[in-house]
Amino acid sequence: MLSTLLRLIFVVWVFKEIDLSFFKIANTFLIGFLFDLGTVSFFALPYALYLLLLPRRCHGSIFDRIVTWFAYSLGLVIFLFSFFAEITFWEEFKNRFNFIAVDYLIYTYEVVKNINESYPIPLLVSGILILTAALLFITVRMGIFKKTFQSESTFGEKLFPTLLVFGTVLVFALFVKNKDAEQFENRYNNEIAKTGIYSFFAAFQNNELSFTDFYKTLPLNEAFSEVKNEFKKRGDSLLFPEKELIYRNILNTDSLPEERPNVIFICVESLSAKFLGSFGNTENITPTLDSLSNHSLFFTNLFATGTRTVRGMEAITLSIPPTPGRSIVKRENNQQLFTIGEVFRQKGYNRNFFYGGDGYFDNMNSFFGGNGFNIVDRGRGFLMDESITTNRTNIEDDEVTFENAWGIADEDIYNKVIKVADEAHSAGKPFFDFVMTTSNHRPYTYPKGKIDIPSGSGRSGAVKYTDYAIGEFLKKARQKEWFKNTVIIIMADHCASSAGRQELDVKNYHIPALILNLPNTPPLKIDKMASQIDIFPTLFSLLNWNYNSNLYGTDILKMKPEEARAFVGTYRKLGLLKGNDKVMVLGDKKVSNCYQWNRETNELLPLKEDETFLKEIISNYQTADYLFSNGGLKLNSLGLEN
Repeated sequence: MLSTLLRLIFVVWVFKEIDLSFFKIANTFLIGFLFDLGTVSFFALPYALYLLLLPRRCHGSIFDRIVTWFAYSLGLVIFLFSFFAEITFWEEFKNRFNFIAVDYLIYTYEVVKNINESYPIPLLVSGILILTAALLFITVRMGIFKKTFQSESTFGEKLFPTLLVFGTVLVFALFVKNKDAEQFENRYNNEIAKTGIYSFFAAFQNNELSFTDFYKTLPLNEAFSEVKNEFKKRGDSLLFPEKELIYRNILNTDSLPEERPNVIFICVESLSAKFLGSFGNTENITPTLDSLSNHSLFFTNLFATGTRTVRGMEAITLSIPPTPGRSIVKRENNQQLFTIGEVFRQKGYNRNFFYGGDGYFDNMNSFFGGNGFNIVDRGRGFLMDESITTNRTNIEDDEVTFENAWGIADEDIYNKVIKVADEAHSAGKPFFDFVMTTSNHRPYTYPKGKIDIPSGSGRSGAVKYTDYAIGEFLKKARQKEWFKNTVIIIMADHCASSAGRQELDVKNYHIPALILNLPNTPPLKIDKMASQIDIFPTLFSLLNWNYNSNLYGTDILKMKPEEARAFVGTYRKLGLLKGNDKVMVLGDKKVSNCYQWNRETNELLPLKEDETFLKEIISNYQTADYLFSNGGLKLNSLGLEN
C-alpha cells in the first residue's frame, strides 16, 4: 500500500512528462506490484523460516513475542523510512534509489548534516514513529498478534507458505534484475515501475559495468583505428602507433612562443546554463557571469559529460568520455594517471586542489592527491592513504566565516585560493589551481546580507550567491600582482538537474564555460558544440604549448563544423551528440538508438541508425573503457615517471 501510494505521488509529480496512456500506466503499476511482492518476500523470508522452525509449544512464548514484535516493528520503520526517503531522493534526482544513494551511506557526515539542514528532521522522525505506533495499534486491534501467538499450525501446514515465500525470493534473486522494470520508452514510467528498496540493493551489488559485457562493441583493433584516425586528422602524431594507446604529440602549428601564465580553474557546483541571463534567464541571478560573458572566451554550446561532480572532475582532469558505472574518481587503481595536471607538471607548474569540505567525500583527495595535486581542504580527521605522497593543507576555523553540510562558503574558499596564490607568487612558481565550489547545493544556505535573496530559500538564492562570490573573488584578485599573469576558467561540473522522461535529457547537460584574462586574446562567443573534455586542450592550444597528450579532448577553436561533438551520459546510458543535433545512445543491454534532438522542445525524435555514427560512439567509449581497465591511462604505461 505504501509503495502504491508512493507511485501515485510520483505520477502526480511528473504528470506532464509521464506516459499516461491506459495500457502503459496500468503496466507501470502492474510491474511495480510484482517488484513490491519480490521486495516483501525478502523481508518475509527470515520470519517465515523462524515460524517454520519454531516448535508449536513455543508459540506465544515471551521469546516468540519479543521476536515477532521487534521484527514487525522494524519492518514498519524501514518501509516508512524508505517512503519518506524516496520522496526526498526523487525531489533531488527524479530517480529511484541508485548508486548515489549507496554512496550516501559511506559519506554519512555530509549527508546527515545536509538532510538535517534541508528538512525538518524532528518532524519527520516523529511522523515515522507516530505512523509506526498507529500501524501497530491497528494490527493489535485486528487481532493479528493474537492469532499468531495462539496458532496451532503444524510444521507441515507452515511448510507450504514458507516454500512459497522462499520460491519468490529465489526467482527474484536468480532471474529478475532491477532493469527488468524498464519496459517503456518514457524514463519516468520505468522509474515509477521500480521499487525503491529493491533498486537500492540492486545498486549496492552493481555500481560498475563491464563495457564489453553490456554494450555493443567493435573488434578492439578496429575501435582504436577509428579513434587514432580522428587524432591524425587533427594533425596529432601518435607516439606508439602500433600499440592500443592514444598517447601522442601535439604541436603548436603557429610557431608562437609558449605562454606560461598561472591558471585558476573554478569548477562551479550545479551551474546549469539556464540560470544565466546570457542564455535567456530573466531572474537576474547571475549579473557577474553575464557581464563576464562579454569580456571572455564564452562557450555557449558546451555540454557536461555526466550528472554528478565526480563525473565532471573525471571529464575535466582526464579529458575522457564517461566510462559506464561509477566515475573513475571513485574507482580503485585510479592513481598515477595521465591527467591535465601532468601537462602542467611538465611545464613547471605547482598543482593544487581546493575543496571547501573534507576531500575524503567522493574519494576526491585520493584521486587528486594520487595524481600529483597538493590538497587544500577542510579536513575533519579523515587521513589519506599512506601510499599517496602529497602535501595537504587544512582550511582552519579562523579562515571560515560560514559553513554548511557540504563545506565552507564560496567566498571563504576563494580567500584561501588568493592566500595560496600569494605564497606561490612570492616563491616565483607558476601554479595551476583546481577549485571546487559548494555553495550552489542543497540546503542552499550562505552568509546573510550578501544578496537580496534570503539564505536557505532555494536554488535561485544559491545561484545568485555563487555568482556574487565569483565577483568578489575577481575584485580581490585584480588587486594582486600575480593577476595580470593569471588565466581564470569558470565552468560547471554538471547541471542542477539532469532527469527527464527520455533516455537522455540533453538540455540538462548544457553548461556555461568562460576563459578570462587570456594574453592577447579578444573576447569571443564560441557557439561550436563541444564537451567538458575539450576545455583544457583548448587552453593549451591558446597558450601555444607543444606537449604530449593522452587526452581525448581537442581544441574547440580548431574544430571543423563536422567534427563538433559532445559526450553526455548517465552511469548506464552513454550518448554522443553531433553538430547537427543528432544523438546516439548506447544502452547496457547491447542496444543503440539514434535520435534527432529538437533544441526547442528537448524532444528526441527516433532516426534510422547511422552505421558511421554508431562506429564513432562505440570506438570512443570502448577505447576509453579499455584504456582505464588495462592500464593505458597510467603514466608508467606511457614511459613517464610516477
